[in-house]
Amino acid sequence: MIFVDSSVWIDYFNGIDSKQTNTLNEMLGVRPVAVGDLILTEVLQGFREDKDYKAAKSLFDDLIIFDLVGRDIAIKSADNFRTLRKKGITIRKPVDAIIATFCIEKKLPLLFVDKDFKPFVKTLGLIAV
Repeated sequence: MIFVDSSVWIDYFNGIDSKQTNTLNEMLGVRPVAVGDLILTEVLQGFREDKDYKAAKSLFDDLIIFDLVGRDIAIKSADNFRTLRKKGITIRKPVDAIIATFCIEKKLPLLFVDKDFKPFVKTLGLIAV
């Protein structure tokens, strides 16, 4: 199973050809693909046209959707954010810290484009696809 960040989904739905979108395309329908509830929100809120929104929402119906934030993940995300900040690395979006921490804790490989995940890979053991 792979966990896919909104940065990849947005490129995928915008028709951007990249290593990450090609990997996602190859995985869909072949291997289990997962997202988080916050990612689902980030991606779906970006659609302007109802038909595009409905098509994307339908695609997500076939994926595994995780509830990302509970007490334990919230605290561990804050700890990870602080660990990186002490090393001089500032993560721009708290949601990215939550996503990375969830994947670290669940040992789920993350497919991403967003550079904010790289310190989690290098320092905290996030598995990159």
